[in-house]
Amino acid sequence: MNQATLSLLRIKALIIKELRQLSRDRITFAMIVMIPLVQLLLFGYAINTDVRNIPVAVVDQSHSTTGRMMVEAIKATQAVDVIHRYATPQQGEKAIVDGKVKAVLVLPDDLERRIIQHQVLGQWLVDGSDTVISSTIMQLKNMPFKDVLPQRAIATNSFEIALFFNPERKSAINIIPGLLGVILTMTMVLFTSVAIVREREQGNLELLITTPMYPSELMFAKIIPYIFIGLIQSFIILSLGNLVFDVPINGAITQIFLATLLFILASLTLGLVISTKAKTQLQSMQMTIFIILPSILLSGFMFPYEGMPLFAQWLAEILPTTHFIRIIRGIVLRGADMMELWRDTLWLVGFTIIGMLIAIMRFKKNLD
Repeated sequence: MNQATLSLLRIKALIIKELRQLSRDRITFAMIVMIPLVQLLLFGYAINTDVRNIPVAVVDQSHSTTGRMMVEAIKATQAVDVIHRYATPQQGEKAIVDGKVKAVLVLPDDLERRIIQHQVLGQWLVDGSDTVISSTIMQLKNMPFKDVLPQRAIATNSFEIALFFNPERKSAINIIPGLLGVILTMTMVLFTSVAIVREREQGNLELLITTPMYPSELMFAKIIPYIFIGLIQSFIILSLGNLVFDVPINGAITQIFLATLLFILASLTLGLVISTKAKTQLQSMQMTIFIILPSILLSGFMFPYEGMPLFAQWLAEILPTTHFIRIIRGIVLRGADMMELWRDTLWLVGFTIIGMLIAIMRFKKNLD
């Protein structure tokens, strides 16, 4: 006890040494500040379960003033944002499969007769693969239209609801494909983020420099083994999801394989960029957490993309996880084709190419 008391001066000296060492480690010091700051902003401001402005389409076959007024009344709720109009319900269903809209409002050509006879006014076709979105649309089912249709002020069931892809509204059907994106993000980025740093800390980098190996060859050699690991993880997750949780696989297996491969490459190149920036494995872990956190929270996996403020949506669009979750949910749940989701596919390809070029250039700079 006395020795511990007498060693307070030494403890104080060590504390000062640690603080000075920490202040010289600029990346670690920045992460100490940035990680809680990002968490606070994401949880406190960007994450919002109160969904607004859901992208929807309208098929108004009544071509009547009443139909247009009903659409304007629905838009006034701010729950939905009418971004497309189609001539037939089939075109609306195709838009849902392609991921252009989350729901379609169909107003039939006998709308006026239905109003007089107090019948159901129309139908919402809803992408049921996102349970939060479908729940918000279902709140419009009993909309009374008091100002537009005073004679139906006490009416109920203004609309029928047709839930596509997940009529039982099972959460697992929405979660499992998104979980694939989250797990691949965590493992692929983490594995490669320590790749170059570990070689440097173990002294192997100097040995590699003396070989005739090009930086690009080293980069490809680092990521290729993890491609197979990522594909094995994907097979396990989707197989168990299908067998245990009855998650349907409506799309082509080749499409799922190709989309997963693109996302694995994008995640691995992101990890390589981190690896060329970090000087220690601790720094690479901190930087990985800094990337993974917004990747998961802003991707639409846990919280609806439509409920986020605009700046959070812009940030989400940069991250590959957001685009992969859209693609994999589209293929697995809606049976969509990658060509129909070409914007998200193209982003993953571009992200991989740019990320690999940055990693190679930064690695050459480190060697210099």
